[in-house]
Amino acid sequence: MKGEPSCGHTLQLLVYHTTSLSPKHSGFLLSVLGWVLTGICNYLSDWKNLNLDLKVLELWTMGVWETCVVQDVGGTQCKDFDSFLALPLEFKISRILVSTSNGLGLLSLDTEQKLKKQLLLLGGILLWMSGVLALVPVSWVAHTIIQEFWDEVIPEILPRGETGDALFSGWFGGFFIILGGSLLLSTICLSSDHQLPEQYAMFNIHYKNLIQYNPE
Repeated sequence: MKGEPSCGHTLQLLVYHTTSLSPKHSGFLLSVLGWVLTGICNYLSDWKNLNLDLKVLELWTMGVWETCVVQDVGGTQCKDFDSFLALPLEFKISRILVSTSNGLGLLSLDTEQKLKKQLLLLGGILLWMSGVLALVPVSWVAHTIIQEFWDEVIPEILPRGETGDALFSGWFGGFFIILGGSLLLSTICLSSDHQLPEQYAMFNIHYKNLIQYNPE
């Protein structure tokens, strides 16, 4: 309808309001968005998808916490892993790294609310660490899935794995967190550059006052 805003117009308004904010506030919003996306990545069970040829109506998915069978007519049935040791190596490491990334992200967002320069610097560093810890496991799992997909040693009768939506959520989340941390660190550098002339100006005023009250 004519009076309703389009999706593209809404996106343009969102981008405009984001870019009109200060780098610190833009970095904070991007960090929150990235933290939410990495949390969704940690929660979702479709890191790896297997489409069984024998049962076309079933899709087997695997995450870091549970495995699920998605049926077109019967819904979804999920089961938690009985043991952490039962997971493949890349999923073991991914569970640890992504969970650590979520914890560091939450800590950094709390640190960003402080106005002290040292705490802001710590928040930016924690965001970088959180983003890297999110990107590494999802990239590792994706690499393993692609490597297995093109492995000629595996018989063709066996199902081939495919990347799930959770990996894309982790990629975007890690990228947004790193971008938000970079904006936060840039604000610290810019504030330091602006403070230097003020410090020199105060020094010059103090020096002139000393000369005025203590003439030779």
